[in-house]
Amino acid sequence: MSRFLDVGVASLVPYVPGEQPKDAGYIKLNTNESPYPPSPSVIAAVKAESEKLRLYSDPETSDLTAAIAEFYGVGQKNVIAGNGSDEILAFIFKAFFGEKGAACPDVSYGFYPVFCSLFGIKYNPVPLDENFMIDASAYVDVMDNIVIANPNAQTGIYLPLDKVEEIARSRPDRLVVVDEAYVDFGGETAVPLTKKYGNLIVVQTFSKSRQLAGGRVGFAVADESLINDIKTVKYSFNPYNVGRLGIAAGCAAMKDREYFDACRSKIIATRGRVAYELAKLGFTVLPSKANFLLIRHGGVGGEEMYRALKQRGVLVRHLKDERIKDFVRVTIGTDDEMDVFLKKTAEILGELK
Repeated sequence: MSRFLDVGVASLVPYVPGEQPKDAGYIKLNTNESPYPPSPSVIAAVKAESEKLRLYSDPETSDLTAAIAEFYGVGQKNVIAGNGSDEILAFIFKAFFGEKGAACPDVSYGFYPVFCSLFGIKYNPVPLDENFMIDASAYVDVMDNIVIANPNAQTGIYLPLDKVEEIARSRPDRLVVVDEAYVDFGGETAVPLTKKYGNLIVVQTFSKSRQLAGGRVGFAVADESLINDIKTVKYSFNPYNVGRLGIAAGCAAMKDREYFDACRSKIIATRGRVAYELAKLGFTVLPSKANFLLIRHGGVGGEEMYRALKQRGVLVRHLKDERIKDFVRVTIGTDDEMDVFLKKTAEILGELK
């Protein structure tokens, strides 16, 4: 590090993103991207908008927030868009969490503790239960603001909506943020609850179920007063936070419901088939409602499995969190990609005998 680095930044332990190899020879099942391309309407919209790139984008992202509001049946003033859901989450942590602190599951999205460290926020990890599930009752009396991923990042396990409501209802004087990056793969969104609870923010992304991980588009839905607070942070940081191509792509993706449903249905079906085949191979497979599976085998460690698959041209994710270090996380790809993954996995297990 340089001698100019601020002491507060020097102590940061940054988020580590998944590998993005330059070698196209890998089957990439490590960062929970969609295996399918954006819809044809998205491609057309981006091409049409590219001629306007000399102009700044709309700081209010009006077309995009209108499309999101229409899809979810909420008011446009209840929506804010951002440069991926990570940016939206950062705005939320900065806007609301300084005094309250943040209570999050101890196994969840790795950016939550990073945001706390970056903004000087107290981080309160709440343990998952012995089955790696979020225990709603553990949050009822927590004084900190709450952030949960649902389905939970890393595990894929979904917390039923009545439990989310129990958390939001229990203490109206604290904020509850529900990060729904994976909700479209089998969960039920909490967006309708934002009309009932003024302390609830729902955050989503276009990266997974709408095939726009490289487009960097996300959004939040909440009471108008909360959205205005988030906008205060946004306009103090970057008014033009979503570019013209992102806005155009997001609008088209949100409107193409048929393509959205077709892609997520294929991923859900493939996930079920692969989970069944992995169980037959002796894996513990957590019950996922996301576009990935967290798996463990008693005969091989998580890091060993990750390295063995990488040597065979298949990238999965090994996370070093103490409670899940024996697992690997496998993104659901196409059926052909998952067949290769299953074949290589069986080969690895066969070599251990």
